Amino acid sequence: MGGKVFITGTAGFIGYHLAKHLLDEGVEIVGYDGMTDYYDPQLKRRRHQNLLQNARFRAVEAMLEDRAAFDGAVDALAPDIIVHLAGQAGVRYSLDEPASYVQSNLVGGFHVLEAARRHGVTHLLMASTSSVYGANEAMPFRETDKADLPVSFYAATKKASEAMAHSYAHLWNIPTTMFRFFTVYGPWGRPDMALFKFVDAILTGRPIDVYNQGNLSRDFTYVGDLVHAIRLLIDAVPERPASVADIAKGDSLSPVAPWRVVNIGGGRPTKLMDFIAAVEAALGRPAQRNMLPMQPGDVVDTWADSTLLERLTGYVPQTGVEQGVAEFVAWYRDYYCC
Repeated sequence: MGGKVFITGTAGFIGYHLAKHLLDEGVEIVGYDGMTDYYDPQLKRRRHQNLLQNARFRAVEAMLEDRAAFDGAVDALAPDIIVHLAGQAGVRYSLDEPASYVQSNLVGGFHVLEAARRHGVTHLLMASTSSVYGANEAMPFRETDKADLPVSFYAATKKASEAMAHSYAHLWNIPTTMFRFFTVYGPWGRPDMALFKFVDAILTGRPIDVYNQGNLSRDFTYVGDLVHAIRLLIDAVPERPASVADIAKGDSLSPVAPWRVVNIGGGRPTKLMDFIAAVEAALGRPAQRNMLPMQPGDVVDTWADSTLLERLTGYVPQTGVEQGVAEFVAWYRDYYCC
């Protein structure tokens, strides 16, 4: 692909990997990141340092909520494509600091929408989450399912972002794709995620926290698969349909806007205890388990229907948890020298 791409969250886990992937294709990128202390800022800086080895990458460090800084960064590039991956993540943190989600995910998201409108981008792509499915019990989760019962404030702000983006797509004819990510993991991952916590605890001889007595399952998605899917979706630009009859069955394309939402997951849920077994195998040592009740705001299972992703791109994430966990462990040992 050619053109200029503005990516928010390039010092974050997924944004880093996507920027690296696109730089390998020769794309010019401006990365925007607030470097918050939600987790170790040094890890974020190391990601940016890696990207800055490429002359086609330029970094801007500022908050999404800072309208003047954000507009200045976007206007200086005049992007063809915006990929919005930044924002306040984490289900559990939203119980303690809900205001940060309003500022980052809602106010910051509004600034992204305004920038996309102002520059008339050819495609706006924005991160949502599988958490929006909330209390839904029908499995697998389909994009056309109602998602009106979020069980965490994090999920509520992401669902609101989807609705905000839809209104802008309708009003200003902005081609928009929303991603619903399913438990992304892999090298350079976030320290607040379960895999990172498990590896750190096992290597230092501490017990791991296992919620709901281990009776959980997740549709784990390896980060390399995820960014490959995003790359393919960049080219799958939604178009406003002439009528409802033009929308294929199972497509989440809006009847009144060039907007759709797409699950990115492999459609292969893994039981938490099997995931822990993969971590133990990769580390070559057993875990001590601290069995705990269910966490507020969490859900028991996630399972992506990947039919729409495959229809749009011809691709479905393939990396199994044994391989993906081993890749993370290799990175962790190299990065932390243990």
